[in-house]
Amino acid sequence: MDRAIVHMDLDTFFVSCERLVNSGLNGIPLIIGGGERGVVSSCSYEARTFGVRSAMPMKMALRLCPQARVVKGDMELYSRMSHTVTEVIEESAPVMEKSSIDEFYLDLTGMDKFFGAFKWTNELGAKIERETGLPISYALSINKTVSKIGTGESKPHGHQEIPLMGVHSFLNPLPIKKMPGVGDSTFRLLSRVGIRTIGTLSEMPVEVLQQMIGKNGTDLWKKSNGIDETPVIPYSERKSISKERTFNSDTMDIKEVKGLIAGMAEDLAHQLRQEKWLTSTVVIKIRYSNFDTETKQCRVTYTSADHTLARVALELFDKVYSRRMRLRLVGLRFTDLVHGTYQMNLFEDTAELINLYQAMDNIKNRFGKNAVGRAVGYNFLR
Repeated sequence: MDRAIVHMDLDTFFVSCERLVNSGLNGIPLIIGGGERGVVSSCSYEARTFGVRSAMPMKMALRLCPQARVVKGDMELYSRMSHTVTEVIEESAPVMEKSSIDEFYLDLTGMDKFFGAFKWTNELGAKIERETGLPISYALSINKTVSKIGTGESKPHGHQEIPLMGVHSFLNPLPIKKMPGVGDSTFRLLSRVGIRTIGTLSEMPVEVLQQMIGKNGTDLWKKSNGIDETPVIPYSERKSISKERTFNSDTMDIKEVKGLIAGMAEDLAHQLRQEKWLTSTVVIKIRYSNFDTETKQCRVTYTSADHTLARVALELFDKVYSRRMRLRLVGLRFTDLVHGTYQMNLFEDTAELINLYQAMDNIKNRFGKNAVGRAVGYNFLR
């Protein structure tokens, strides 16, 4: 039986949310992001016609499109709208995977026996737009890769079905940049040897691609040939991540405790970014030597930046540690998580800070999480 996999993507999600609450933003170039030293988190199609793109430094974006309206962004609103869309899909779809704050995969395999899979998808798309007011694009095909590319080709506010017999004729003319997994470095490498379309990539000997790219070469060859057996993983929302430390002997060394908290915040924030989560609540837990346990929490703007989370955690510790008594345990928890590809609080962080985080994460991923860290907490978790 051929698989029937749908990919759905909310069009310019942040922009669409802002326009729902302020109709005066309709039809104008709109940029969602931080101040002059920040970066573009999202932008409208009107702004894109001027060359504005996500992750672009704000100064450059405003030089390209000086007439654009800039909105700081409201992650609370975006999270709430994302949950609403998720609930609408969950009510109908047999199997749903939420791959980001605004992207979804559905497995409708076998539905054609009872109801046309594409007809059903069209009805669900109309229901999402009717109940949320958000525009959505989607594509139905035989696997995740083809349906995701199909959605990209349907934007904005479009949809299409790519049957098994039409997969190669659909993929072959497209630039390799359209294929998931082809980043800038891979694109440059393939382009240098004349591979610029998915069709050309599909005709390359898989052994040659392995030598050029490594183990990712086989995966790219399969995808270029319309082969992708990745399953749709049923969605479940992770609620929190946490760390605790019970001291070998009860302590009143507040410098040590604060260093430990800072180190915990850095480790947990790195985990958030790797798993593409954002947190909106920080919780500190302490246990005194007499086993009395106290917690204190604080809501924050959705983020995965450890400099923000560590600062809040330390402020909470100062508030909750109210007795001159030895401590037996300290813990840190990030909760009220939202899953998304927006790994940082792009509305406030500068381009320089984002580059620093990306560099640190790359070092940790390559050499281990202990390879680099902030001095304030580095020695206390190692």
